Amino acid sequence: MAARTMWKGVIRLGEAGVPVKLYSAIQDQSVHFRLLHEKDRSPVKQAMVNPETDEVVPYADIRRAYRTKEGSLVMLDKEELESLEPEPSRDIEVVAFLHPHVIDHRWYDRPYYLGPDDNDEDYRALIAALEHSGKEGVVRWVMRKKAYIGALRLHQGVPMLMSLRNEEQVVSADSLEPPKGKKLDSKELDMARQLIGMLEAPFEPEEYHDQYRDQVKEMIAAKQRGESVKVTPIRRPKPSSDLSKALEASLKQERKRA
Repeated sequence: MAARTMWKGVIRLGEAGVPVKLYSAIQDQSVHFRLLHEKDRSPVKQAMVNPETDEVVPYADIRRAYRTKEGSLVMLDKEELESLEPEPSRDIEVVAFLHPHVIDHRWYDRPYYLGPDDNDEDYRALIAALEHSGKEGVVRWVMRKKAYIGALRLHQGVPMLMSLRNEEQVVSADSLEPPKGKKLDSKELDMARQLIGMLEAPFEPEEYHDQYRDQVKEMIAAKQRGESVKVTPIRRPKPSSDLSKALEASLKQERKRA
């Protein structure tokens, strides 16, 4: 399936501008269901209901409010919120260049491919500049009434734009409590090292699938053919409280598999 353009912009690097097209680098493969009335299988729809009267409230009569820590409600109307929206723009402004891997994986949010927009020469120049520098750019842009910050980088010779999470969204590891209990003894540590060594393997993404999605689609296909579906409850093994026994069992299992 050919990639579809989802937005157009211009990468601004000083006075230079490179027109680009934005393509999503990921796609939603979730199974989507329709909600039906059980008796006649007619589609149902959601509605806003007043919990005091059980009456449906028209959308035009609905207002937004923010609940403060003290429990009070601050009303905000549509015009007030629209006045805070960023100014529309097609510019993707490069604000800094960083060494690769400075931005750790917690910050990355959504990946996009960048393709040329009627100017292949400038697009190739952008690729050459990124490749020569070996760095990634920090950029900011406005898309569909929302301001973004992101990273501009190369992936297999193709420019990519990675939207980044904001600082307040990323939880610091310092907020975690340190582990409690006794340290691993030498035997447990040796078994853990052996297990890690036996599990070492290259990353092969084609081996990993959404098993739930695959099974749901298989069930749908079976029911469509008129076949009866047997539902088997999932039974998960209970984790062992004895680390040594658990490591020994895992090592035996991996040795058999090898």
